[in-house]
Amino acid sequence: MEEVKEAKNEIRRETAEKLNILTEEERGAKAAQIENRLFEFANFLESRIALLYVNSPHEVDSEAILKRCFEYGKIMVLPAYTADKYEMQLMKVDNLKKGLKKGPRGILQPDPNHCQKVPVDCIDIAIIPGIALDEKGSRIGSGKGYYDRLIPELPTTTRKVALAYEIQIVPQIPMEAHDKYVDIIITEDRVIYKI
Repeated sequence: MEEVKEAKNEIRRETAEKLNILTEEERGAKAAQIENRLFEFANFLESRIALLYVNSPHEVDSEAILKRCFEYGKIMVLPAYTADKYEMQLMKVDNLKKGLKKGPRGILQPDPNHCQKVPVDCIDIAIIPGIALDEKGSRIGSGKGYYDRLIPELPTTTRKVALAYEIQIVPQIPMEAHDKYVDIIITEDRVIYKI
């Protein structure tokens, strides 16, 4: 188990180094391509209630995606993290400026004073962040297991879609029993369906 954790940490380090080499312009261009692929993706277009995320530094930038969701009339749901229990609450966000505040992970998350809770079984599509993924749908996140706990709670009909830069795709992610897979990965170059 310690070997797997160390292997995952090494993949996190290597991926962070690759991402840090990209200029801001390169990352922005790649994020725009991923955004466009997402908004061409039938499962996403047909969804009404979408779980999204506010990115951390080593995840695909989600700001433009969040803004565009409002233009498409989507009901946008974001996670609010509870650091002490490593849990998240899903909350409907109607206004990105008034509805978000800095959370325990140092990134913006829904403010319970301005956002309503959403039951997990209402989610039509879940857009899931990752630091590294492989073509089998294995993913490495922050290491706190937030999404590994959430994914099994989602309805089986809910598509689990990860967004990643192509350089975040690695040959193989070492998986543990508690790790969960995504169904589809969208990069700037392709849409990868779990093998």
